[in-house]
Amino acid sequence: MTALRVVLHGKQAQNPAVRAAVAAERSAGHQVEVRVTWEAGDAARLTEEAVRLGFERVVAGGGDGTINEVTAGLLAAKETARALPALAVLPLGTANDFAHACRIPLEPGPALHLATTAEPRPIDVGRVNGRAVINLATGGFGTEITVETSPVLKKVLHGAAYLVTGLAHLAELRPVKASFEGSGFSWRGELLVLAVGNGRQAGGGHVLCPDALIDDGLLDLSILPDLPRAERTAALRELIQQGKVALWRHSVTARLPWLELTADEPVQVNLDGEPISGKTLRFEVLPGAVKACLPADAPVFRRP
Repeated sequence: MTALRVVLHGKQAQNPAVRAAVAAERSAGHQVEVRVTWEAGDAARLTEEAVRLGFERVVAGGGDGTINEVTAGLLAAKETARALPALAVLPLGTANDFAHACRIPLEPGPALHLATTAEPRPIDVGRVNGRAVINLATGGFGTEITVETSPVLKKVLHGAAYLVTGLAHLAELRPVKASFEGSGFSWRGELLVLAVGNGRQAGGGHVLCPDALIDDGLLDLSILPDLPRAERTAALRELIQQGKVALWRHSVTARLPWLELTADEPVQVNLDGEPISGKTLRFEVLPGAVKACLPADAPVFRRP
């Protein structure tokens, strides 16, 4: 029997598929407790409470933002906890980028069954100015798309909503001027898109770090520098539709344990769906910071 707490996003409280999944795991003998979030900060608080109560696993029931909050709660409790619960994911968001990259089932029943039965494995967690990021930190054009896409559009079009918003804003793009210093890495210039993290995609399926690994102790960096204006519209259209792979010849990439960004004006960066901004941002990795219940064949794991 596995004891787990599901930290469920408030919008999913009446989801019949989630209720059926919980009932099925309880019938199989597992102890499944559900707690619903009401306001910002609830997911982290409920996670820290689950640590104190001795749950074996904490399931983030929501989108990438909920996964981020639960991870932050685990990290906050880590120093004082005798044992830290494993992280599991019940993907219920609009894009579910982390779940897609890890091949977590998108249906509540199989996802919750994976949460109760998978063998937890250590994974890295990123941090930006002290704030957790488990998937990707994105900046520039991608961040503007995510922030400006309306909830109504996301509800109707799901991941395609980001594409619609992005195409509508192509003519308004202004590149970000910044410098980067990291372990054996230095770059300065104007960029259109920035991605740093352990995950592979963001913003509804945009593959920005296609080779990122979640257990290698390193962060993947991907920069799309500004392009000549005549090439920009076509290139960004390819980026939105096909991901970074379509723009490989333009990209600057690296894999490193830490990175510092400096700019003359605040740069907005999106952490698993939550925006922050600053003139100086430090990205770093916490190797093996938590254990997670992911599919054994998840492509984000290193192979022997």
